[in-house]
Amino acid sequence: MEAEMLQAPLLGLGEDEEADLTDWNLPLAFMKKRHCEKIEGSKSLAQSWRMKDRMKTVSVALVLCLNVGVDPPDVVKTTPCARLECWIDPLSMGPQKALETIGANLQKQYENWQPRARYKQSLDPTVDEVKKLCTSLRRNAKEERVLFHYNGHGVPRPTVNGEIWVFNKNYTQYIPLSIYDLQTWMGSPSIFVYDCSNAGLIVKSFKQFALQREQELEVAAINPNHPLAQMPLPPSMKNCIQLAACEAAELLPMIPDLPADLFTSCLTTPIKIALRWFCMQKCVSLVPGVTLDLIEKIPGRLNDRRTPLGELNWIFTAITDTIAWNVLPRDLFQKLFRQDLLVASLFRNFLLAERIMRSYNCTPVSSPRLPPTYMHAMWQAWDLAVDICLSQLPTIIEEGTAFRHSPFFAEQLTAFQVWLTMGVENRNPPEQLPIVLQVLLSQVHRLRALDLLGRFLDLGPWAVSLALSVGIFPYVLKLLQSSARELRPLLVFIWAKILAVDSELVVALSHLVVQYESNFCTVALQFMEEEKNYPLPSPVTTDGGSLTPVRDSPCTPRLRPVSSYGNIRAVTTARNLNKSLQNLTLTEESGSPVVLSPGNLSASSSASSALGSPENEECILSFETIDKMRRVSSYSSLNSLIGVSFNSVYTQIWRVLLHLAGDPYPDVSDLAMKVLNSTAYKATVNARPQRILDTSSLTQSAPASPTNKGAHIHPVGGSPPTSSTSSSSLTNDVAKQPVSRDLPAARPGTTGTVGAQYTPHSHQFPRTRKMFDKGPDQTTDDADDAVGHKSFISAAVQTGFCDWSARYFAQPVMKIPEEHDLESQTRKEREWRFLRNTRVRRQAQQVIQRGITRLDDQIFLNRNPGVPSVVKFHPFTPCVAVADKDSICFWDWEKGEKLDYFHNGNPRYTRLTAMEYLNGQDCSLLLTATDDGAIRVWKNFADLEKNPEMVTAWQGLSDMLPTTRGAGMVVDWEQETGLLMSSGDVRIIRIWDTDREVKVQDIPTGADSCVTSLSCDSRRSLIVAGLGDGSIRVYDRRMALSECRVMTYREHTAWVVKAYLQKRPEGHIMSVSVNGDVRFFDPRMPESVNVLQIVKGLTALDIHPQANLIACGSMNQFTAIYSGSGELVNNIKYYDGFMGQRVGAISCLAFHPHWPHLAVGSNDYYISVYSVEKRVR
Repeated sequence: MEAEMLQAPLLGLGEDEEADLTDWNLPLAFMKKRHCEKIEGSKSLAQSWRMKDRMKTVSVALVLCLNVGVDPPDVVKTTPCARLECWIDPLSMGPQKALETIGANLQKQYENWQPRARYKQSLDPTVDEVKKLCTSLRRNAKEERVLFHYNGHGVPRPTVNGEIWVFNKNYTQYIPLSIYDLQTWMGSPSIFVYDCSNAGLIVKSFKQFALQREQELEVAAINPNHPLAQMPLPPSMKNCIQLAACEAAELLPMIPDLPADLFTSCLTTPIKIALRWFCMQKCVSLVPGVTLDLIEKIPGRLNDRRTPLGELNWIFTAITDTIAWNVLPRDLFQKLFRQDLLVASLFRNFLLAERIMRSYNCTPVSSPRLPPTYMHAMWQAWDLAVDICLSQLPTIIEEGTAFRHSPFFAEQLTAFQVWLTMGVENRNPPEQLPIVLQVLLSQVHRLRALDLLGRFLDLGPWAVSLALSVGIFPYVLKLLQSSARELRPLLVFIWAKILAVDSELVVALSHLVVQYESNFCTVALQFMEEEKNYPLPSPVTTDGGSLTPVRDSPCTPRLRPVSSYGNIRAVTTARNLNKSLQNLTLTEESGSPVVLSPGNLSASSSASSALGSPENEECILSFETIDKMRRVSSYSSLNSLIGVSFNSVYTQIWRVLLHLAGDPYPDVSDLAMKVLNSTAYKATVNARPQRILDTSSLTQSAPASPTNKGAHIHPVGGSPPTSSTSSSSLTNDVAKQPVSRDLPAARPGTTGTVGAQYTPHSHQFPRTRKMFDKGPDQTTDDADDAVGHKSFISAAVQTGFCDWSARYFAQPVMKIPEEHDLESQTRKEREWRFLRNTRVRRQAQQVIQRGITRLDDQIFLNRNPGVPSVVKFHPFTPCVAVADKDSICFWDWEKGEKLDYFHNGNPRYTRLTAMEYLNGQDCSLLLTATDDGAIRVWKNFADLEKNPEMVTAWQGLSDMLPTTRGAGMVVDWEQETGLLMSSGDVRIIRIWDTDREVKVQDIPTGADSCVTSLSCDSRRSLIVAGLGDGSIRVYDRRMALSECRVMTYREHTAWVVKAYLQKRPEGHIMSVSVNGDVRFFDPRMPESVNVLQIVKGLTALDIHPQANLIACGSMNQFTAIYSGSGELVNNIKYYDGFMGQRVGAISCLAFHPHWPHLAVGSNDYYISVYSVEKRVR
């Protein structure tokens, strides 16, 4: 209904009107994520960042065909011409020495990138030498990668037939070497580097031969008799990578200031050639004093980031990684830049080779082919970094001034920060992400980089996946060992984000617990200890032998033995069932024990001590099934069943599960029943006499003492076990009706019979059995029985709570909540509701101020599906909720339409006795209370698009017995504080904090009769209770329990129908008994200040909070409305209409919180709404 109203214009609202600030400041109950969301984990994204086939290049073949001093016949060189090979001039020494020196230099250049590989040189080789070299390296490399580097500057260019050239033994002829043969010798996986003219021809031929091999493999697989099938299968070339210096029709550049092996220099010495090429550009004139000779004198080492040379290498790595990540598809980036360290280095340098060689009309080629990157904007950042570095060289070398580090990384972090701050939600990934990861290597920028990285990961799972694809994992994994305390909170946040998205990493982290002292768990625990001043618990030896953490004060946790089942439910839904069993005993922050009942947010502390004593047989929950199951958990039965002391943790958990099986929240009770059924089945199976083949195991100790009780489990029936051999299962006898629009029939409880008399299962286990020993093997005599109870053997209790909790970290937590975003739809809807509330308050106040002379204009009449027992107006929408014994019907009293009707879910022998609207000013919830002490909270009621849904439920009062003549359960809700007062057929008033979802206080009433009415005022911390014995009692909840009853009035002599505390500083107490005497009390005075007499024989009564009206429902079939001074305003005896029918006996009535409207329910099923005259409205 609210959805329809949102589409309508704001009737009666002026543009200058503003919503009441009170509505904005009111807290919302049960509106946290765990109440609004479905408890399930996030859908895991397919993680492609983790390389399943990570490789290593273990062998390198360096094949140099230079033939120093002899130029090949098909190449005409310029004069002067490029001569340097591996930065060596071959003409500066003898041909053989030059060849050997060049080979040694090339190996050193490769060793800078992969020092642990096995290198083999083949200088001016023959075909046989190449074959021997390749086959040897492949044999030793096994499944790892082999690199083949070919320099063909001294031989003819490759042929179109797929051949490269080597020499004969006497160096008198050039001998062709087929690429097909080279593929066969090298195998796969391999990487090929071709530094020669027309190198693109080799790449094309390689692909053709690879396709030919694939076809041969297919033929051999289809036809086993084919000749190819009899031959050794050729290796597949799918995992081979190629890097070629130029296209098929291009020659290598011959510029004298550049090396002849320009492509090799770019791949193996990128910084040196990049600086040399930069000095050859026209822009270098802007940096005076920089020459080619000066470049050779740049101080530092490549692997030392604090030096100029090392910083340039660091920046180069970051830039090339960034270009590749932004340009390449993700899977190709992973394969080329993350799978193999040497391959990644070569491809980073290949990007530089493309930029440099394209400036000389030469296009390097790769397979797999890369998109063009030579014009990427990040190259300008590289030029700037080189410019800044080279501009300092003259003063550094000549004057010895200190080197000023480049602002490159700081500027890139700023760009990344701008992207995070200013970008729209749906945008392209930030191109600086790889640079952010490189910055993590720097202590100077690490803190800022981690902060920005955390903000990026907070954007969602997609951001985490991107960061993992870049390679964040090894960086932050290494940082876990850092001793810097300022990094710990950032690392904890980052790892929480990562683990929430990729839970498989938990396995990887688990090894760190053993390997490192500074592992993730230590970081998290130390962070909690140091940042939150939360000292870690130290184990204390106790008598109970079972330790559980408790808190005697907010910051002093300790351990003590389990003595009760307390705190088994920190939250009242299935969301915390798995968590509850880990916290069996807790104390409230004040230091006094506050025990949480299994069906409650909390329960009385007396229940805890009661459960700890075997003599106590009091039933907290009254459900028949649970009552009978609890009797099974008596002292003697449990001792026979599990052979442990009554106060052990096993006994307490068993009793907890029995109580949880009767929980008002269906998911909790269903989960508990699964565990009970499984445990009962396993216990009965273990208790059967088994055929033990080897009796020697029983000679270790004497058998258990004989007993005539056995281990009986008869959860439903109270009769002793029969001789049947079939075991029983615990079934839930509590009828839980599903939520539906129509009233469903109650689900009949199912009962089960119990198995035979069993010998105690302790006979089968020697007393020296190890702790985790499985016990003797079971025979399979009852195969059919095992199949019948297969569902009980594996009680897979899964709530999804842990996965849902982890999902919190996968979602943005730094983002402004939608309700605080001024432009969000949620915010606009709230504004609309609050403006509507303001209009309702103002217009209702205007009607009341005009004066009320009569309140008998019937504006609504309809027949309710059940006899109304409780009626409640929604404070701001034209909706009235009418409850019968176990269902709720919603009516639109303006349109006269039925909006919804659903079952409350309470057992058939209980009745609904109270209702309250929670969050009535905003997103309304309906709280219902039944006379068995259960409280349920509903949402989506009166909604045409959604079905009613239970938000939560708990046992508000745990020691109530349903009766037909008692007060049932009475509640009073205070929206301003989020406190819920509950009482009824008990001797306490229990206060719940719905924000923390815990019991706050149990106030003893000090009376032997039930509480019939509750009213509170948080500003004065007063609670007023009307009781069945006629007394009115006032409590100040700020005082100690023994002193909190500050006033008792005994002026009424009969049942108090209503006690109301006016919510204003000097507000009085108004109370009315069934005899019709109305009394006004000042809480500061010991006697009443005013007495009125109204009609006798009251069945229902309500007091309007603003209009000073009292409405009385009589058993004599009429309703009387009185003013606050006791004057009769009018009576209502007949329904409006032709031949108006006499109203039935009044069963319930209620005033609207704001309008002068009165809803009346009668025993003849009718519900009617009355208002003031139309002229007044």
